[in-house]
Amino acid sequence: MIIDLPSTTTSQINSRLVRLRDEGGATTLGRVLTLVIVTEDGQRTDAAIDAANDASREHPCRVIVVARGARQAAPRLDAQIRVGGDAGASEVVVLRLYGELAKEGASCVMPLLLPDTPVVAWWPFDAPVSPSKDPIGQLAQRRITDAAAEKNPIKALESRRAHYAPGDTDLAWTRLTLWRAMLASSLDLPPYEKVVDAEVTGEADSPSTDLLAAWLTDRLKVSAKRFKATSGEGIVEVRLGRPSGAVDLLRPDGKVGTLTQPGQPSRRVALQRRSVRDCLAEELRRLDPDEVYAAALKSLSKISRGRTPSAKPEAPEEAPAAASEAANGSAPKKSKAKAGS
Repeated sequence: MIIDLPSTTTSQINSRLVRLRDEGGATTLGRVLTLVIVTEDGQRTDAAIDAANDASREHPCRVIVVARGARQAAPRLDAQIRVGGDAGASEVVVLRLYGELAKEGASCVMPLLLPDTPVVAWWPFDAPVSPSKDPIGQLAQRRITDAAAEKNPIKALESRRAHYAPGDTDLAWTRLTLWRAMLASSLDLPPYEKVVDAEVTGEADSPSTDLLAAWLTDRLKVSAKRFKATSGEGIVEVRLGRPSGAVDLLRPDGKVGTLTQPGQPSRRVALQRRSVRDCLAEELRRLDPDEVYAAALKSLSKISRGRTPSAKPEAPEEAPAAASEAANGSAPKKSKAKAGS
């Protein structure tokens, strides 16, 4: 059910929520947190609400959407309340702010927060330079951003590093969970050797690729190299060099990866690119500061960058033909091609 409240106030919104609770039996007792979504009013707002609705099935919550509209308009607050099937396992309150009121999102949010429950702020697209100093960010225990959704993802990631505060996190980091788990488990198999170098290859504007290289730098105490991929989406390949041979995790299609390492057969592993809904649900599982993410951010300045990954040795193509001719008692014919062509 969707209820529109044009030109309203927060008091009227609260009164309507209480009435809905009395009439329909909806209760806030099962809500574990308040999720505040901050975005510009537009078509992308519904995409963020849909992701929050899906995540609410794992984390029942009250979702408050601060959709900032035209600044030149007269000050006005239009609200929309969504409950039941239109709100997943949550209750959604959409606040569309116009004029000078668009700058007062925090004052409109405070009366609608659930009492005695944590507050999580999420900027699904463009985030403030310093989320912890933003008025809405100051209300929250956790602040979620997404560098990959901004116009310049790498620059946005550098901004996260410069203005990090405990409680900050980014969905570019959450997308690494499967990669980090797979790489860590590969080092639990023999031979138990120290990693001497690391290489991470991915799209030029992939902040997750930078964060993975920074995480490897921090955990393995090596200066990981970050290369630009010529094809593929997101992270394409990770190579961990060891004395007996390299551990290589390759995902060229964005769906299935192949893990190869010395002494073990090659394995195909599920490395599907994660949706925003999955990443948001994972971040809502914890409300304490992510110290591993903070350490990875600090190590961003330690990674080295290159244009193309290191070349891998390949077997010469003429070797099987030469061996066959030798077995028949004839000498292999000389190629007219020049060496190195």
